[in-house]
Amino acid sequence: MAEEIKTSAKVDIPKILTSQRSFFEEGITFDVSERISRLKALKKLIKEREKDIAEALFKDFKKPEFETYATETAIILSELKLIIKKLEKWAAPKKVKSSLLNFPSSDHIYPQPYGNVLVLAPWNYPFQLSVSPAIGALAAGNTVVIKPSEFAPATSQLTKEIFAEVYPEAQAAVVLGGVEASKELLEQKWDYVFFTGSVPVGRIVAQAIAPNLTPATLELGGKNPCIIHKSAKIELAAKRIVWGKFINAGQTCISPDYILIDKKKKTEFTEAVKKEIKAAFGESPKESPDYARIINKKNFERLKAMLEGQTIITGGETSADDNYIAPTLLNEPSLDSEVMQEEIFGPILPVLSFSDEKEMEKIIAHYPDPLSLYVFAEDKDFLEKIMTTIRFGGGTINDVVVHFANKKLPFGGVGSSGYGGYHGKFSFDTFTHKKSISKRATWIDIPLRYAPYEGKLSLIKKLMKRL
Repeated sequence: MAEEIKTSAKVDIPKILTSQRSFFEEGITFDVSERISRLKALKKLIKEREKDIAEALFKDFKKPEFETYATETAIILSELKLIIKKLEKWAAPKKVKSSLLNFPSSDHIYPQPYGNVLVLAPWNYPFQLSVSPAIGALAAGNTVVIKPSEFAPATSQLTKEIFAEVYPEAQAAVVLGGVEASKELLEQKWDYVFFTGSVPVGRIVAQAIAPNLTPATLELGGKNPCIIHKSAKIELAAKRIVWGKFINAGQTCISPDYILIDKKKKTEFTEAVKKEIKAAFGESPKESPDYARIINKKNFERLKAMLEGQTIITGGETSADDNYIAPTLLNEPSLDSEVMQEEIFGPILPVLSFSDEKEMEKIIAHYPDPLSLYVFAEDKDFLEKIMTTIRFGGGTINDVVVHFANKKLPFGGVGSSGYGGYHGKFSFDTFTHKKSISKRATWIDIPLRYAPYEGKLSLIKKLMKRL
């Protein structure tokens, strides 16, 4: 595995931010054609460097090239294609129906960039989760500073090179470094902050930006339940869950964190999962070219500790030499055990069973609002109940993870799993202030609103009832 970035050449963060403020004040980013031109250049360069991106991610944690394309570069290229096509329309003022109270007037909503944006990105999808919010911010006309993760140094360095080739530092800058760099960045005053990461660090970010009342999007995580009802198609469920759980070696914030299955279907499900793991990764997943590694030694040891004292259904093998943990199923861990206390963020999948819906609901309610929820069922009444009564950020019925891929769906959490959303048009909206403007006519001035008010109350009441 690549060594994390421990130190880097000292970066003058206040100087970068000062230059970006000046750049923004010059009004260059307000030119939509200039934004589109830069985004086209970024798209072209990413396509040219697809192989380099795949090599960087393999160097960081042996991510398979197929997974890199499917979950990193292809998503970014698709996002860029949509934004380039639609940006002129999105950025134009929108005429809205005016109020009778303001007659005569014309009313518009003007999309306006916030200004200077900070993007703090994680290590698990280090290219996609650095670039995706950044292109949303740039498309909206902001400047941006991107802080990629020090735990994926090869990808972070390549991200810096790509942005430096397309954008001047005063418009988009990538700052490398570790925790100290992040702390210094959060000490600055930003117009918007976008953070993707863990709940504990999300709280630190929220506290740091609160004194300046800085608006933010926090994309966090949580324990995502995957419910399997007795009406579910078990073999198909197992196949889809194995894919969605063990892609990226389970290091996905929206992967299923634990299974909740009807007791009558548990054995059938676990046998089907064993079969699907073998079909995907062979007899020895360690030898499979299609199975990634844990990002670093610290996370490897954290995950390995979760296996201690647990009953393993399948998997459980580990190798410290290359941070390998096999695709693993655990049998009925206690809710008080370490593996059930926090988001797992690795290739370990606890299987818990329930006898009735009340027991299932009690287990889900034991944890804060998850970022994602998945449910496999053919029973429409059961599905409707789950969708309407449980709070979660987003999810999928009869599959896992794939809601993330639809650019027409906003992606984000709720409660402790975060706030705000992005993807597609929602990314543009996230980094845009909607400025409301009423333009009053001057050819007439209706005197109803002006004092003295004698004799006008009944008339204003009648008028208000018509609105």
